[in-house]
Amino acid sequence: MAGRIRDADIALVRERSPIADVIGDHVQLRPVGGGSLVGLCPFHDEKSPSFNVRPSVGFFHCFGCNEGGDVYAFIRKIDGLTFPEAVERLARRAGVTLTYEGGGTTSRAVTSQRQRLLEAHRLAAEFYVEQLYSASEARAGWEFLASRGFDRAVAEQFGLGYAPSSWDALTRHLLARRFTAEELELGGLAKRGGRGGLIDRFHHRLLWPIRDLGGEVVGFGGRRLAEGADAGPKYLNTAETPLFKKAKLLYGADLARREIARRYQVVVVEGYTDVMACHLAGVPTAVASCGTSFGADHVAIVRRLLMDSDARTGEVIFTFDGDKAGQAAALRAFEYEDRFVTQTFVAVQPDGLDPCDLWTQHGDAAVRDLVAGRQPLFEFAIRGVIDRYDLNTTEGRLAALDAAAPLVNRLKDAGMRHRYAVNLDHWLGFLDERFVVERVAQHRSGPGPAEGTGRPGVNAAGGGARPAARRQSGAAPDDATVIVERETLKLALQYPGLAGPMFDTLSTDLFTVPAHRAVRESIATAGGVCAGLYTAGDPSGWVAAVVDATPDEELRRFVLSLAVEGVLCDHDVDDRYVDDQMSRVQELHATRRIRELKSRMQRLNPASDTDAFNRAFGELIALEQHKLQLRERGVGAA
Repeated sequence: MAGRIRDADIALVRERSPIADVIGDHVQLRPVGGGSLVGLCPFHDEKSPSFNVRPSVGFFHCFGCNEGGDVYAFIRKIDGLTFPEAVERLARRAGVTLTYEGGGTTSRAVTSQRQRLLEAHRLAAEFYVEQLYSASEARAGWEFLASRGFDRAVAEQFGLGYAPSSWDALTRHLLARRFTAEELELGGLAKRGGRGGLIDRFHHRLLWPIRDLGGEVVGFGGRRLAEGADAGPKYLNTAETPLFKKAKLLYGADLARREIARRYQVVVVEGYTDVMACHLAGVPTAVASCGTSFGADHVAIVRRLLMDSDARTGEVIFTFDGDKAGQAAALRAFEYEDRFVTQTFVAVQPDGLDPCDLWTQHGDAAVRDLVAGRQPLFEFAIRGVIDRYDLNTTEGRLAALDAAAPLVNRLKDAGMRHRYAVNLDHWLGFLDERFVVERVAQHRSGPGPAEGTGRPGVNAAGGGARPAARRQSGAAPDDATVIVERETLKLALQYPGLAGPMFDTLSTDLFTVPAHRAVRESIATAGGVCAGLYTAGDPSGWVAAVVDATPDEELRRFVLSLAVEGVLCDHDVDDRYVDDQMSRVQELHATRRIRELKSRMQRLNPASDTDAFNRAFGELIALEQHKLQLRERGVGAA
C-alpha cells in the first residue's frame, strides 16, 4: 500500500466534493429554508425525514439516529469504507489525483480493495462495449436488440456490451492490466473452471452494466444469445460480491433518480429491457430489481429517492406481466406496501405484454397509457384474493369475504378501511354494506392503528428533528431561554464570520443547559470563533475543529446537530440577526440575575442588613440598566 494521503489532497477532495451533491447521489434532498436540506435517512428506517444536510458548513446530521459528520463520514458509512478508501472514492469522483507521502499517486495505483474492484469493473465495462462493436460474433447481440426495437444509439445510451464466447477473453484482458486472479474472482468477473484455471463468468451474452446510485459499475446482467442445454440460464447476473449486493441494487436507478425527484414517481418493472423501453417511451422513472424479487432493501432505496414522507405526494407503481407469475409478483410486492408512506399502485397489461413487448408492438403511447391506467395496489391485491373463490355461491362469497377482510384491515386510515369494505361488498355481490363492514371489523385483532393519517407513522407536525434535538439538550419545547441559547450556538458554528468577537465575549455562565455549556467550552478549547479557522472560507474545518475539541461522543453528535440544524430566521442571516441573538442570550441571563437579586433582597432587612441590601440594590439598578441596553440593541438589530 502507498503511504499516507497528503493533508492538502484530503482538503482539496473535500472542497471539490460538495456534500449536498455527494449525498444527493443516495438521498433525495429538499430545501427546508435557512440553507438546510432534508431527506430520509439512509442509515435507519423512518417515515418522516429527519436527515439534515447543511451545505454551507459541509456537514450532515440525522436527528433520528444521531449519525452525522462531513462528506467523508457519509461515504464511509454508506459504503462501509475506511477513511483512505473514502478519500480515494471521492477523489475518483472529483477527478483529483492523490499523492501519497512516501511515494505513489492514484494515477498509477489505487490502493484500496474496493477501488481496485471498481476500477476492474470500469475496465470490464469498456471491454464489453468494445466487443459489442468489434466482434463478429456480437451480431447475435445486435439481432436480439433489433428484435426489441433497440438500435445503436440506445445501446450507447445504456452502455450495453458483449461478452465473447471464448473462455477467458476478459480475464486475459484484466490480468494484462495487473489485476490479480484473486481480485477477478472476488469481484465476480471470473471464476475457476473445471480444470482449476480462471475463466470469464460471462460467455456469448449481451450485457447490461449495473451501476450503484453514484454511477459506478458494480456488476453485470447478461442475456444468453445461444440456445441449448449448455448455454446456461436465459439471464445471468454477477454473483454476490463486496460490490454487488442484488438485494440493495435497482437497475436504472442511477439514470432515473433525478426524474424520480422531479416527478415524485417510481415505476418498478421486472426486466432490464423493460427499463429501457419505459425510458425511451417517456417514462424515465423506471427501475428494476437485479435478478431477485423486490424486497425490503429495495423499498428503502425507493423511499430515499422519492423522499417518501407524504401520503398525498408521489406514487410507486409496480408493473408486472399479466400472467399468473406476474400476479404472484404483484402480491409479493403487496407484502411491503405498508412500508411506504406514499400511495402504491399496480399497472398490468390485460393482454399479458410486458412493457418492452408493449413498446415494441404498440409504441410509446401504449407504455405511457399502461402507467397512467394504474390501479391502487390494495384494490389489485384484494381482487386477486377474491378471484380464487366461486362467487356464484353464498359459501364462496362468504369465504372470499373472510379471506379479503385481513387485507382491508391493513389499511391504516379508518375512512379508507370503510370505503374498501363497501367496495368489497360490491365486488362480492352481497349488496349488504352493513353486513360486510361489520364482518370486516370482526377480523380486526387488537386495537387499530392511530387515526388521523392516511399512512403509517407519519408525523402530523411534519418532521422528527426537533424532538430528538430537544431530548439532547434536556430542554422543554417552549423554553424560550433554551431556544435562544441553542440559536446562539448554531450561529457560532454555522456563521463564524458573523458571530466573530461578539460570541467569544459570552461566558459559559450565560448558558443554562449543561449540553450548551459543554459546547461553549468546546468552542473555547478550539480557540474560539476568532481563532482564524474560518478566515480561509472553510466552515467545515471550523466545525471539525470544535468536534475534535469535544471529548464526549454523544456531545460530538450534538455539535454536529447544531452545525446542520436550520436557524430560526425567516431571511438571510446577517450581522443584525446575529447581534440580536447575542443580545437576547445576555438579556435572559440578566433577567435571571435580576430575579435572583430580588429574591435575595426580599430576605434582607434594610435596617439590620443595610450594607448588603445597598450592595444588592446597586447591583440590581446596574443590571436593570444593562438589560434595558441589551433590549434596545436587540430591538435595533431586529
